Amino acid sequence: MGIPVLIIGKSGSGKSRSLKNCVGKDFGVIRVLNKPLPFRGKLPGNVCNDYGKIKNAIKDNRWPKSIVIDDAGYLITGQFMEGHNTTGKGNAVFSLYNQLADDFYRLIRTIADDAPADRIVYVIMHEDTNEFGDIKPKTIGKLLDEKVCLEGMFTIVLRAVKGERYMFVTQSRDGAVSKSPDDMFESVEIDNDLLYVDNTIREYYGIENPKNKESEGK
Repeated sequence: MGIPVLIIGKSGSGKSRSLKNCVGKDFGVIRVLNKPLPFRGKLPGNVCNDYGKIKNAIKDNRWPKSIVIDDAGYLITGQFMEGHNTTGKGNAVFSLYNQLADDFYRLIRTIADDAPADRIVYVIMHEDTNEFGDIKPKTIGKLLDEKVCLEGMFTIVLRAVKGERYMFVTQSRDGAVSKSPDDMFESVEIDNDLLYVDNTIREYYGIENPKNKESEGK
């Protein structure tokens, strides 16, 4: 059983930036969009928007113990843009939204059910505000949100925010869905550093990765 972690935030809030200390560590990145990461250095991985290939990577022991799916929301957007013009109307539209929801749901279930026990998969998405003012991961349409409550599939949801500094919010605040076990992180606001987050989660669940621990201390 792997651990899925959701990271949400506005564009420019530091979601991808949080990976900069992961260069040279045991991290792999699947980029749904073919755009460069916002820091020097490289992380192993590939550009892919195919659900089947992404799920295979999640289950594959040859991949790093920590995997980041960057811009994961564009899996939904891309599938919608490719299908909505040929879908038609009425029941066909509902079928398209059902397929969007089903495919993303199965992706998260693959992390929880089929990934190696010491694997953490970070799912990075943009945030959106619904009609009630709640801040949630950005999807497409009310039907998708009603069919699958994405944040409910994660024990850990971090919100990237930028004020005087880049940081992660670890508990519910300002109408956002941020959450984590009460004693996992030292405070509600933590540094925007995915290496620190990864080591903290691994220590909490007893699945430490010595490679990243040693590198962090250097």
